Amino acid sequence: MTTTAVSNTSKKYGSRHVTLAIFALAMGGFAIGTTEFTMMGLLKEIEQGLNISTPEAGNLISAYALGVVVGAPVFAALGARLPRKQLALGLMLFLSVANLTSYIAPDYGTMLITRFASGLPHGAFFGIAAVIAASLVAPTKRGWAISMVMGGLTIANVIGVPAATWLGQSYGWRLLFVVVGVIGLATSVLLWKFVPFEAAHPDASIRRELSALKRIQVWLALLIGIIGFGGFFATYTYISHTMTSVAGIPQNLLPLVVALYGLGMVAGNILGGRIADKSVMGTIYRVLPAIALALVAYAVAAHWAWSAFIMVFIVGGIGSMLVPPLQTRLLDASPDAPSLASSLNHSALNIANALGAFLGGVVIAWGWGYVAPALVGAALALLGLGVAGISGWLERKKPLAA
Repeated sequence: MTTTAVSNTSKKYGSRHVTLAIFALAMGGFAIGTTEFTMMGLLKEIEQGLNISTPEAGNLISAYALGVVVGAPVFAALGARLPRKQLALGLMLFLSVANLTSYIAPDYGTMLITRFASGLPHGAFFGIAAVIAASLVAPTKRGWAISMVMGGLTIANVIGVPAATWLGQSYGWRLLFVVVGVIGLATSVLLWKFVPFEAAHPDASIRRELSALKRIQVWLALLIGIIGFGGFFATYTYISHTMTSVAGIPQNLLPLVVALYGLGMVAGNILGGRIADKSVMGTIYRVLPAIALALVAYAVAAHWAWSAFIMVFIVGGIGSMLVPPLQTRLLDASPDAPSLASSLNHSALNIANALGAFLGGVVIAWGWGYVAPALVGAALALLGLGVAGISGWLERKKPLAA
């Protein structure tokens, strides 16, 4: 997807048409965000309902994340010759059906399988949605368009996740999957109605998409996400335990905690998109050390309820600022294979999800306490900054392909 192609495509549609199309894509992000993040707020209920331990419940989150890792490149490559609208629609229908199977899963083993299946369309949907959104606007607004699509995921943390957490606590945690299934079906209708049809590129093929994997800058961008964003998930996975056991916040206030996290994510996502339109790598260089500082402050602040509330918002905001520049970086690094490169960002972020949940569980199992995952996350963010530095150094020697 070249800059010229994006510019020409953006001229075909009026601003109202573009807004409705991006809204439909963002609704898909809302469904995905609700199913991904509500699991963390309902971790205790899931443990009791399936009679499993906290690390085992964390494995359900890792199973979903691994589904994203596998599904993103597979669906993006196999769908290379499909019109983008049809691919997005098919992925959303898959998500709906997979979540409804989680509702009827009878035991822990089956739930692991259905959560893995639910994660399969996640990355490919966000990848193709980002490509569609970027194609509808001028090149100077790509970061904004991508952040608006990702805004569906962050808004889910303000509305969908708190509501589903309350519903799960009040009437049964399995209702989460029915809610997501219904949202997914409604999103499918919006995608069919509002996203404009664009024929697949005549040269589109699995081989063309896989060419993205030959570029070192693609791999470095993915590694930044895997390492740098791992701390975000190491902290968020165990947020309900940290808030109740360390900060002393009552269980019934957890929806408020999740909502604050979500508000921070919304603000950070919008800000990250705006800044990325000015300097993609500059944004990455600034956000990663900010994540490290915020997580250290969170580990200290989590011992008091009032400061825990403040840092939950700040950590959510600073962490989500990293997503738009990473997504844009991958589009820049692989202009002729945008779907796979864009989808792989969500593979990277969900490897980060699995890595963060795993490492957080490890330090908790070692007896280091529920704030220890945040300190692990701070170290990961600094390692991610090191990878970003290598990427920038290589770019100065060999600029990205036009």
